[in-house]
Amino acid sequence: MRKLLIIGASGLVGKALWEECKDQFDVYGTYSSRPMDLPKDKQYQLEMSEIGEVTDIIQSIGPDAIVSCVRGDFDQQLEFHKKLALEVANTNCSVYYVSTANVFDGDFTKHHTEIDTPNASSPYGQFKIACETLLQQALLDRAVIIRIPQIWGRQSPRLDSIKLGIEKNQIEVYRNLECNHLSDILLARQLKYIITNQLKGIFHLGGVDMMPHDRFIQELVMNFSDKEITFTYQLLQQHPETYYFGLKSVRNELPKSLLKTNTSMIEDLVN
Repeated sequence: MRKLLIIGASGLVGKALWEECKDQFDVYGTYSSRPMDLPKDKQYQLEMSEIGEVTDIIQSIGPDAIVSCVRGDFDQQLEFHKKLALEVANTNCSVYYVSTANVFDGDFTKHHTEIDTPNASSPYGQFKIACETLLQQALLDRAVIIRIPQIWGRQSPRLDSIKLGIEKNQIEVYRNLECNHLSDILLARQLKYIITNQLKGIFHLGGVDMMPHDRFIQELVMNFSDKEITFTYQLLQQHPETYYFGLKSVRNELPKSLLKTNTSMIEDLVN
């Protein structure tokens, strides 16, 4: 059985991936402060500032694949991934780095595919580009980049915020933003397929269609409540023109069963 190490296994994405992969892989995970409800010999406490610890963990496990979905200080993460790349450079281990649509937040004129050159204006997007680049340079095709849009889950902060907005009868939405979304469960299934089949390169994951942000939130709210909700409409960057912030894909390796519309993901979140 192949060994899979999830760095950031206690987070939203990490938990979903662990649950999806536990029967097919020998799965290990790291957490920052709170231990997970998992066997003690399968989890390791790891802070981004403890760069040297990653060497001991990797050498102890000997993973065939590593998924990095960790959060934290940008500079510490960058140094951490440099150490990670150095540690696995002379092995056969592949690293699957969970990145973001924000690598394109310097260009809202169109939705972006895997063949587009990243262009970020935010510190977050620029940091993610730096991590992508250092992993690709160090590991070549053993660095697989997984870019995702806004991530949702039944236990996610975003969904909790929507539920709170329903209680308070006030939810903010953008009227000039078009994008797609992704659920933690769908991401976990897609990522397991990519790892299992040892696919390479860059992947843009997310709903196969694009939706205005206000419509997505309204559909989500209507599926949760029959209450008359007051929506507060905002303009992204205070300009009336439409901003395009979706991830499109030119790849066709994923089966149709792993491709969903934004509406079907809303149904999954509710049901």
